[in-house]
Amino acid sequence: MSRPVRIATWNVCWFTRLFDDLGRLKTDDKWSGMRDVPRKRQAVAIAQVLRMVDADIFAIIEAPDSNHTRSTVGALERFAVACGLRAREAITGFISDTEQEIALLYDPARVTAQHAPIGNPLDEYSALRSTDPAPRFDGVYPLDLDGDGEIDLHRFSKPPLEAEVIIDGQHLLRLIAVHAKSKAPHGAANAEEAAMISLLNRRKQLAQCAWLRARIEGHLDADEDVIALGDFNDGPGLDKYERVFGRSGVEVVVGDPSEPHKQLKTPFIRAVSPSQPRPSTARFQSRGRERFLNALIDFVMLSPDLASRTNPAWRIWHPFDDAQLFANSGAKNALLDASDHFPVSVDLVF
Repeated sequence: MSRPVRIATWNVCWFTRLFDDLGRLKTDDKWSGMRDVPRKRQAVAIAQVLRMVDADIFAIIEAPDSNHTRSTVGALERFAVACGLRAREAITGFISDTEQEIALLYDPARVTAQHAPIGNPLDEYSALRSTDPAPRFDGVYPLDLDGDGEIDLHRFSKPPLEAEVIIDGQHLLRLIAVHAKSKAPHGAANAEEAAMISLLNRRKQLAQCAWLRARIEGHLDADEDVIALGDFNDGPGLDKYERVFGRSGVEVVVGDPSEPHKQLKTPFIRAVSPSQPRPSTARFQSRGRERFLNALIDFVMLSPDLASRTNPAWRIWHPFDDAQLFANSGAKNALLDASDHFPVSVDLVF
């Protein structure tokens, strides 16, 4: 039996700010994207966390930017080699215009991976006439979110990365790496404006999750093993606006409870009693900086047949929720310096 394959997702806070336009690491004492953490310290912490998790495949969310002068793949691969990582080759999907890309970093000794987008690339004109239930993620998605007969057109600002992955030369997986719309009311001038922006963002996030679910349904119908992972910026019970639409975006991606044979598997969205620990994957400082908000928004979800065959073991690398990490001051400090999100991994035995 081969050793388990470890697949992880990690949102690395403003990773792009650690690189210049030639993909070279900025190892100086200027501020990084992490509050009160210099760039050199964040870079060292990221390297330590990547080595510690030691995944065969990392979905890197907020990966370094790609544009006409910068390369996500080049920056990540140079960083991996400099840090001595097994996972040292990278791919990206469709490039975003947000300076926050989605990438896979993987161990070429065990994994081959390629960008493999599915669906038709619809524009505003063709979307209203298309019968494609799940257009390509760099296009437009028509959806009547309210059930009132009015179709709205939706886009991803960060199109998910669809990858065809082969493990140990024989196990084919479809990976969909996600950075869904944030619901935070950035730019709001007052409480009323914040409520309006939050509701609009919730609509966009739900539409994106419905789009993801439509793609997942296609893989399930084709009897393909699929993993959806990344930062979904949502989780059950996360905010009051969820009640307006009846369920969270993550629950939409997981699938309808009336069809359990088609529901994705992840252990962390199940309801827990008050006496049980409540999992979280991100830790944000409040505006006044006097408190921290913990949130469960990062997930690795497996198709049901894949989960039933591979004895999956999930882990959230949260330094205050994981006793082993808490006891290791070096690991704890690295996780806190590297990002405001913590890695989520799953080990699979094929």
